[in-house]
Amino acid sequence: MDPDALLLARIQFGFTIAFHIIFPSFTIGLASWLVVLEAQWLRTRNLLYRKLFQFWAKVFAVSFGLGVVSGIVMSYQFGTNWSGYAEFTGNVLGPLIAYEVITSFFLEAAFLGIMLFGWEKVGNRLHFLATIMVALGTLGSSFWITTANSWMQTPAGYAIENGVAVPVDWWRIVFSPSFPNRYMHLITGMYLTTAFAIAGMSAYMLLRARRQGDAPERIEGARRSLSMALWFAAIFAPIQIGLGDLQGLAVLDQQPTKLAAIEANWETQRGVPLILFAWPDQEAQENRFEIAIPRLGSVILAHDPNGEIPGLRDVPRDRQPPVLPVFFSFRIMVGLGFLMLGVGVWSLWLRWRGRLFDRPAFLWTCFAMTPAGVAAVVFGWFTAEIGRQPWLVYGLLHRDDAVSPTVEAPTILASLVAFVVVYAVIFGFGTYYLFKLLRRGPDPHEEIEGENVARKPKRPLSTLGEGLEGPLPRGASPPAE
Repeated sequence: MDPDALLLARIQFGFTIAFHIIFPSFTIGLASWLVVLEAQWLRTRNLLYRKLFQFWAKVFAVSFGLGVVSGIVMSYQFGTNWSGYAEFTGNVLGPLIAYEVITSFFLEAAFLGIMLFGWEKVGNRLHFLATIMVALGTLGSSFWITTANSWMQTPAGYAIENGVAVPVDWWRIVFSPSFPNRYMHLITGMYLTTAFAIAGMSAYMLLRARRQGDAPERIEGARRSLSMALWFAAIFAPIQIGLGDLQGLAVLDQQPTKLAAIEANWETQRGVPLILFAWPDQEAQENRFEIAIPRLGSVILAHDPNGEIPGLRDVPRDRQPPVLPVFFSFRIMVGLGFLMLGVGVWSLWLRWRGRLFDRPAFLWTCFAMTPAGVAAVVFGWFTAEIGRQPWLVYGLLHRDDAVSPTVEAPTILASLVAFVVVYAVIFGFGTYYLFKLLRRGPDPHEEIEGENVARKPKRPLSTLGEGLEGPLPRGASPPAE
């Protein structure tokens, strides 16, 4: 095993998955947002909801495409850089990934075209069904991916035969001990990601309207989007914090070493403090510049002022996760969560005062919080994955045994450089177009397509060549159709 090859393989997979997760964390919530908008359109026949649907459907299409492209390359790395991992887990995780493709990705792909382009070709009910199917497909994809990752965190329902894991109980594999709460925590986080992205862009449109005097239709669309997104944030931000607390209790029980790294707790003890800030020194096995609140750590982590919290010194150093990135990524995630809660509470206060849309300080705050959900998801993913180190399958497969033994460091470095260049070009243009689309916002003058909305009559083919000599004289009538 070449240490340089191992490090480069980890960097390559970390780069691709960190980039990929940005797009699903937005599109999963956005698909459900489209369901809400279309349901409101069908219920009220208010064209505003239809215009909002068409605008956010364009954003969804771009984001979905970028997410698919960025996700494909990860599966190839299992066979090239991580053959030991593929061999050990293939009998268990291979079917789970296949289920994701044949049940969820195909569902999304089958109905996506109808949702984006089929409104003139199918009825409203069938189109609404297609939108629901796309949303269910995104939730199903996250279900199977979280199932696979949760099994890596807390493996269950398996047996070891000839040095590889084989399935024994599929129910326990799919619903491993850490899965239920991790799935709910992830989905709620992705919904909050979408809510704050919509709220931020809507706030930007309102701020721009104050300067440029945008059309009333566009202002009303931004107001409606901002209001709906902030209702969701105000309701689900505290729920997400509660789910995070449940997840912390589960980690204490299922992965105590990870929890010790999260808290930079070196000695197993009772009544541990809550460390607000420190600089963990893993070499010295101690914290520097520590600022802490006595006993509050045990209260939060164990719901007991005298609760016992495990320490990292109980684990050999070569079995300890990297403490510094886990410690800070967790605190960034939690800090963003409480910022989202604060914005939600602030929005309720302004809504009660009737000032939700005309406080520039609040609107600028919403705009600044646009990437907060994505950042929270990414740093939460860092916490979960780096905190599992040095295991790829917790307690069963060490990373040194998972890397491909025949792939050399220069080969991995070349592919890593290629990934960085290609991602920079393709996703640079894609992200630029996405931001341009979001900056422009819904066009109040854009025509609504669909069989139940009045459309301009189309000219027959026989008249397409008429009138090419020049503009019609004033008062003249166009050719009869």
